[in-house]
Amino acid sequence: MIPSQMLKGILEGCILAVISNKETYGYEISEKLKGYGFDDISEGTIYPLLQRLEKNGMVISKMQASDLGPKRKYYSLSDKGRDEVAHFFDNYSAMSEAVMKVFNDLIRQRL
Repeated sequence: MIPSQMLKGILEGCILAVISNKETYGYEISEKLKGYGFDDISEGTIYPLLQRLEKNGMVISKMQASDLGPKRKYYSLSDKGRDEVAHFFDNYSAMSEAVMKVFNDLIRQRL
């Protein structure tokens, strides 16, 4: 389980990354995130984030027929969203590297 405060800062970037792979809909995004280890992410968390990303111009949505029931809202990245996911990755990579240095140093000191 990932603590909610940690999750808040990274979930939008992860959603953008999932959408960057292919046009997709909310439930599929939720299932993909679960497959990556985000087990406690509900659709009730995903949909408000998708709305905010759409409002901020990072994703584009369209209603599309589904073979299994009612129409679904599919999401794809806008140019702004593609820029944001690249920016997120760069920032996350730098932060992750810094955190690993701190903990690697801690481990070396304990040996």
